[in-house]
Amino acid sequence: MQTVIPQQSQYAECIRDVLGWYKQNPDNWEETWELIEKKYQDNPDYRRFSCEMDRDFNIDAKINGAYIVMGLLYGKGDLDKTIIISTRCGQDSDCNPSNAAGVLFTTVGFSNLPARFTSALDPEGKFSHTPYNFPALVKVCRKLARQAVIRSGGRVEDGPDGKTVFVIPVKEAKPDRLEECWAPGPIADSKFNEEEQVKIYMSLVSDLGLAVEKFAPGWSIANCGDQVDVGLHGRQLGLDKVLVTHPLNRETGCVLSNRVMIPKDKKTLLRLVVGHNPDGDWELIVRADGRGLHRVTVGKENASDGWLDVHRRPFRLCRRRC
Repeated sequence: MQTVIPQQSQYAECIRDVLGWYKQNPDNWEETWELIEKKYQDNPDYRRFSCEMDRDFNIDAKINGAYIVMGLLYGKGDLDKTIIISTRCGQDSDCNPSNAAGVLFTTVGFSNLPARFTSALDPEGKFSHTPYNFPALVKVCRKLARQAVIRSGGRVEDGPDGKTVFVIPVKEAKPDRLEECWAPGPIADSKFNEEEQVKIYMSLVSDLGLAVEKFAPGWSIANCGDQVDVGLHGRQLGLDKVLVTHPLNRETGCVLSNRVMIPKDKKTLLRLVVGHNPDGDWELIVRADGRGLHRVTVGKENASDGWLDVHRRPFRLCRRRC
């Protein structure tokens, strides 16, 4: 840390404090926690641009880093103890124990972890707000690691045992320039170019397309945003096999469509079971042949249990497509 983080930054100061307080109280993590609270939670000089002083809630990077280091130091290599201490420190207590455990578990090695930490893992489950499951993420990380090694002047070779060897050049670490969040420098103006934006959007559409094909074969999707965990879910609000979508923006709704042929004079029945986010509502619009068939707001008013069962029988309107 001393060679890569600007030493005058508050983050570096916080980690130095935690290391020093640990030496003073190697067997009393609560005492070190009190010292962290007094300086980095209660002192307004260390709450600048993090969270409001009139709230106990504080997820500033400094205090998160402090609680991660707390778990690692006072856990003394014990897997459960590391997680418990980092959790009991409070605040962002889903991320901090996970990070502390992640660092420690990496040193232990996956194959050496007790089964209670690995038996329930679902490698095919998607990470929230992304199209990646764990195997896909590992594949991308390997690709990026190769690129980083080569870009830095190293090379990737095949070892005598057939395993891949990364030859990494040794370079002196240099800290970045200090930049405080309450006094930032000029905007970097780094944006995705058009080609990169197309790749990002197409990745989302491709993933959703597979989800829709599994959920409702023959249907297609368009104008879907990625602000929530969109895709096909095993179970949501008591129902199995649920397709989660989100509008592209406030003006452009997500569209599910299909083309079907309806015999003349045959009556058809369209049934939809739709849900809503507990914190909001949305408008369902059903059209066929360009004509509106049904329009209803889906929310707490008419879907108190989270779901609204919509039946609509279009009288001879659906002649060409629905």
